[in-house]
Amino acid sequence: MVNPHWLVRNKGLLILLPSLLLTAIFVYGFIGTSFFFSLTNWRTLAVDLSLREPLWQTYTDMLAMPRFQADLRNTLVFTVLFIGLAIGIGLGLAILLDRQIAGRGFFRSAFLFPYALSFIVTGVVWRWIFNPETGINLFFDILGINQVLEAAGMDPLSPGWTTDPEVVLSVNQVLAHVWPSGMTFQIEWGIPIALIPVAIAATWQLSGFVMAMYLGGLGSISRQVRDAARIDGAGEFRMYRSVIIPMLTPITISTAIILLHVSLKIFDLVFAMSGVGPGFATDVPAIFVFEMMFKAARYNLGATASVVMLVASCLVIVPYLMHTFRSRET
Repeated sequence: MVNPHWLVRNKGLLILLPSLLLTAIFVYGFIGTSFFFSLTNWRTLAVDLSLREPLWQTYTDMLAMPRFQADLRNTLVFTVLFIGLAIGIGLGLAILLDRQIAGRGFFRSAFLFPYALSFIVTGVVWRWIFNPETGINLFFDILGINQVLEAAGMDPLSPGWTTDPEVVLSVNQVLAHVWPSGMTFQIEWGIPIALIPVAIAATWQLSGFVMAMYLGGLGSISRQVRDAARIDGAGEFRMYRSVIIPMLTPITISTAIILLHVSLKIFDLVFAMSGVGPGFATDVPAIFVFEMMFKAARYNLGATASVVMLVASCLVIVPYLMHTFRSRET
């Protein structure tokens, strides 16, 4: 018989026990299962849970695949473009609204509205906008820009947007010097042009969220700090650059971590907007996992990519959480 005093002393643990069990099974249990599948020979619809020799062979094969190398490149490029644009635009909007402009409430709601949409909706709309046959290209004809260019003997503006396979600002030669031991890449490392519209669409949706984060931080800065900066002779631009923006550093770090998490697991926006793109120019690891698991039936390869995505996320999230907990303790 259970001691009632023990139940009273451990009531907190008993309340949390169902949640802990579900988390252990459906989170950590599935993570462990995925890792096990990544070490097996399960490459067809027929279940084969025998271990590969060597165990890491699937990881080696995947990292040597041109498509997955393109996925890593695209994730890096998308992350830099997306986070840089979203934080820059979001901070700019927050500063403008912090200036108490007319219609501040309306603009705050308008800028935040895209964040309420799903990535699927955003992807479909921006796919139409960047479609080479319609969207922005159509406005070049309506506004007469192409007619003027043709009259001047120049080619009309008709960019491919998400259908352009070109990679600009290649760094393959630089990488060859960094790894002189003969390490080669089967793709062009640079900025895929087709990926830029995807980063723009993601920035449009998340910049309002970044603005809201910064507005919360700006609201916590007392008026005395601003008045002191003005008394010291700082103009408005200098006050924001040298006083207010440095005080927003914790907000910037938190926002960058959240956006980085979004960029690492991005799927629906890219899938709806451009898919894998020409020459895998817009492919991302999440789409790779989806197609390996549900189209190619290469379950060990899909599980391997999932584990790599999880590790990449942990490399970002875990240090941030550790720093946050240490800050609270001190």
